[in-house]
Amino acid sequence: MKQLPVAALLLCSLSANAQLFPHDATFNRQDTLRGSITQERAWWDLQHYLLDIKVNPEKQSISGTNTMTYQVKGEKKRLQIDLQPPMKLNKAIQNGEELEIEHDGNAHYISLQTKQSIGESYEITFHFSGSPVVAVRPPWDGGLTWQKDSNGLPFIANANQGIGSSVWWPNKDHPADEPDNGAIIRVEVPEKLMDVSNGHLIKTERNRKANTKTYTWEVKNPINNYGININIGDYVHFSEKYQGEKGELDMDYYVLRENLAKAKKQFKDAVRMMEAFEHWFGPYPFYEDGYKLVEAPYLGMEHQSSVTYGNGYENGYLGRDLSGTGWGLKFDFIIIHESGHEWFANNITNRDVADMWVHEGFTAYSESLFLDYFYGTEAASDYVLGTRMAINNDRPIIGKYGVNYEGSGDMYYKGANLLHTIRQIVNDDEKWRGILRGLNEKFYHSTVTSSQVESYISENVSIDLSTVFDQYLRDTKIPVFSYTVKDGTLAYRWENTVDGFNMPVKIWIDGKEKWLKPTTEWKSLQLTSTQISLKVDRNFYVASMDILGK
Repeated sequence: MKQLPVAALLLCSLSANAQLFPHDATFNRQDTLRGSITQERAWWDLQHYLLDIKVNPEKQSISGTNTMTYQVKGEKKRLQIDLQPPMKLNKAIQNGEELEIEHDGNAHYISLQTKQSIGESYEITFHFSGSPVVAVRPPWDGGLTWQKDSNGLPFIANANQGIGSSVWWPNKDHPADEPDNGAIIRVEVPEKLMDVSNGHLIKTERNRKANTKTYTWEVKNPINNYGININIGDYVHFSEKYQGEKGELDMDYYVLRENLAKAKKQFKDAVRMMEAFEHWFGPYPFYEDGYKLVEAPYLGMEHQSSVTYGNGYENGYLGRDLSGTGWGLKFDFIIIHESGHEWFANNITNRDVADMWVHEGFTAYSESLFLDYFYGTEAASDYVLGTRMAINNDRPIIGKYGVNYEGSGDMYYKGANLLHTIRQIVNDDEKWRGILRGLNEKFYHSTVTSSQVESYISENVSIDLSTVFDQYLRDTKIPVFSYTVKDGTLAYRWENTVDGFNMPVKIWIDGKEKWLKPTTEWKSLQLTSTQISLKVDRNFYVASMDILGK
């Protein structure tokens, strides 16, 4: 067996670990309750969260309340809220009245007593407590991380994209509904520690009797549930102002005291990221909430306006180049990748985790666009092509709908290579940039389906790319450009494809560029020579085969 290079092994590991929702191919009632819009979820629209908690590092426990505001859309009086054991939903209160709760695993049904008038907004307060699941290998294995820094002080954070935010606080744990008016996160911690959460810090309160401090953070924009975070440690802070497309943007950095000098050097990539991604994707989507980079006791995660970082203050992915080309060492992988999610995951959010490629494919692709902006198109191409060694083609990128089940880890770099291929089809980089920016404008602060994204791209490319998306997202086969040259005629077609596959492709004949429009039926082209050199352009994620083996 051929030994893979270190970079390839790392990439394969990344792809495998990208399966954020460990699950076999069978599903149960709890999967449906988590992954679908049940009738107890459908009738109300989430408006706002006020999460008020106390964190006890010694007991590794959390207690507090979540006051949820929602608007009534239909006639129902039974509401589903989600909270995972061993956390306990102790009570639910509306208008001063304690409500009946029916517990069904991770789902909890609240019987409302107050008349729920369509169009009106109401509040309900959930009281909860417990010791949440401890993350064994965050961020892929979700939960809470309870560590200590080099001085012995607690260093605590959540990372729960896969397992769900309901692993530590009660909420409507489905990506289709975000709080339209944002959230307030209020966190009480021991006095020597600080909490950093999403949005802007609006208040700090000290309780001398309890020897605690409470930090209150406000998010003004819609936010996905898994993006809400707590980061607790002996943090120091530095900041800068960035003059961006929408004006002045607050860029704040919170790191452990011992790492301040290293952070001031390494975090310069944050401004470079902002410059490149505003160019490619449009304005940073959360100017009102600012941008933060926060040190965490795990690799990192795309928490909205509070991106977490644990990449060891070195370039690459834990010091390694994921592409094997050298270009991956030109930037800090976690700063670039996780911040790219502010556009694709936090601004544009999948409506069902089956479509998570919209998060991961575009963001993996953003790594090469960062390189494109600073180092040129060839560097970007080298990088994204280098990541192909991570693609397994094990199962479709799109998962199963309604059961909280993502697709293959190929959503990262197969997704990136799909987008890189479409860029070649567009064959106009300014038009392509306009499409990427247009996606972030069209679906600004929205939840989407893959089909919506696919349709938008097809419409703006002015080519029906439906079979292209089906090939790369819903199938595992790699298209093969089959050809032969005989008596001065080139015969060619697509093989190993879905029905009707008709992607245009650029080839090189004796070093000269030529565009073809193959289908699954044989086509022919008259040549000026009987002996030619033919290559498919390397930027298309396809294979090629001379069927006569010449």
